[in-house]
Amino acid sequence: MTYSMKSALAASLAVATLLAGGTAQAARPTDEAKAAYVQAKDAASASYKMGRVQCKTLAGNRKDLCVAEAKLNRIRTEQEAEAYYRNTLKAFTQARLRIADAMYARDKTKCASVTGNDKDVCMSQAKSTRIATQADASADKKAIEARNDAREDKRKAEYKVAIEKCDAFAGPIKDNCVSAAKAQFAH
Repeated sequence: MTYSMKSALAASLAVATLLAGGTAQAARPTDEAKAAYVQAKDAASASYKMGRVQCKTLAGNRKDLCVAEAKLNRIRTEQEAEAYYRNTLKAFTQARLRIADAMYARDKTKCASVTGNDKDVCMSQAKSTRIATQADASADKKAIEARNDAREDKRKAEYKVAIEKCDAFAGPIKDNCVSAAKAQFAH
């Protein structure tokens, strides 16, 4: 499995986690999560520096492409780590968009090595890939938001039904029924 396939799988798992979890907002990150985030950023920086050193042995477009790959790997690692650390829909979406931008920069560097129609096709493919990735990130965000909105609407409707059922009672029994409905649906 290639690194980009692993990255796509990780992004898919993150989206699935958000979908399954119901809410896109998480509690404050733990100290353990922050340590993992800092460690991932440090590892990405070290990997980038090593990659840059290896690129020095190359020349021309091959060197530029090597540097672009090193940058892409650093950005991917940092963005994924930050998204998991923040654990919000916005963070995961921003990470995917920033990774798409880095991939586009790498692809433009690849295209610099060809000329004529091949270069035009290469640039068109790079732009197409970037647009598709951005659209996917946006669609995933909208789907999660829609699901969360639907879940909230369902909860409100169930609360109204529970309160309506309480109208069949009177006095303390009704008060207990209303209190139980409010507690169950967090109103």
